[in-house]
Amino acid sequence: MRAIAAEIIDAVQSGGQSLDAVIAANEERVSPHDRSLLRMLCYGTLRHYWALQGWIATLLERPLKRKDNVINALLAVGLYQLSDTRIPDHAAVSQTVEAARQLRRPKLAGLINACLRRFQREAIAASPPANEEARWNHPQWLIDTLRRDWPDDWEAILAANNDRAPMWLRVNRSRNTVAEYREKLAQAEILAEPLSAVPDALRLSEPRSVDELPGFAAGDVSVQDAAAQIAARWLLDKAPRHILDACAAPGGKSGHLLELGRDSIVLTAVESDTARLQSIEQNLRRIGRSATIINADASKTQEWWDGAQFDGILLDAPCSATGVIRRHPDIKLLRRSSDIDRLGERQSALLQALWPLLAPGGCLLYATCSILAAENETVIGRFLTGHEDAQENDVLPNNNIRDLMRRQTCGYQVLPGTAGLDGFYYACLYKKVS
Repeated sequence: MRAIAAEIIDAVQSGGQSLDAVIAANEERVSPHDRSLLRMLCYGTLRHYWALQGWIATLLERPLKRKDNVINALLAVGLYQLSDTRIPDHAAVSQTVEAARQLRRPKLAGLINACLRRFQREAIAASPPANEEARWNHPQWLIDTLRRDWPDDWEAILAANNDRAPMWLRVNRSRNTVAEYREKLAQAEILAEPLSAVPDALRLSEPRSVDELPGFAAGDVSVQDAAAQIAARWLLDKAPRHILDACAAPGGKSGHLLELGRDSIVLTAVESDTARLQSIEQNLRRIGRSATIINADASKTQEWWDGAQFDGILLDAPCSATGVIRRHPDIKLLRRSSDIDRLGERQSALLQALWPLLAPGGCLLYATCSILAAENETVIGRFLTGHEDAQENDVLPNNNIRDLMRRQTCGYQVLPGTAGLDGFYYACLYKKVS
């Protein structure tokens, strides 16, 4: 178990791979009973990455060789167990030491043992963090960017990013009311609370396997953060008929649009990633809905668009995902400061390409799960300046949402942790009728 966790973390840390993808590729190596523990070790170790690396630097006389990066990851797993879990110390130490042998590094087992024992003996975890990265468990570039973009909120954002995210459900309104489905959960001894601002959402008191959720396989409910659920109702507010969901994978927002719009809408979903295209098909099939699904780059409209304009467009743009770090702590390691300008250019290119596809009088809802101005209000502000036929429609789908959002120069931002939500940005752009 610890050896596999170390290999997964090393694949992220040294190999630049996605945590979810590496876990999925390795879960079969672990018994079903132990898979939740494996995920806890991996997510927790990456969540506290910089503090753990600071402790490792204190404990080692000299850094490990590059070929032994997996042992660095294993040592981080061991320290995480001792500092932030209820695993008995003796079990954490003995099983982490044994994992060094399983990783074919028996000569380093003694070093692992000595480091973990010293960590316990000298109470190193109580020492002040060596720097801001270790204090906040974020890379310095992101700390600096958040401090600049959110001078009054950056500390709260960093703290929220390091929390574990709650599990939110989206009730399929074509099958149940929220009250009816909440009662089904209660009968299954699962507690959940609604959120008035997001009418289809339920927050579970503790995460559950989807297999435990009544009617999940039949499409009665889906797993989706409540902040992401804002999109469908906002876009449908003007009752569009023909809707485009650009960059549609994994299909959560497409499914929500179809659940609410039912037979009154015709949906086209575009996705460039062939592998992720399957997730759209699977999600729509499960809820009993269908759409025209196109495998294409949404920005290359000449390759897929038939010339018929859409009444509504949802552009869930590729972004840094800095608003969902608490769900994906590997983002802190994988994302670079240099990525942000490139992503902003991609977002602007998508807006430019998709705007001609919107019919006059229609709305384009721009969304990201970023909390960085360079991907949000800066992109939208630049687009509005360059398009006389575009104006922001800042009317929210319901007034309760206003309590969750921060009004920006352009658009609205939900900060991570607000009412238990992920970080999301929205801007609704109206196309003027000439």
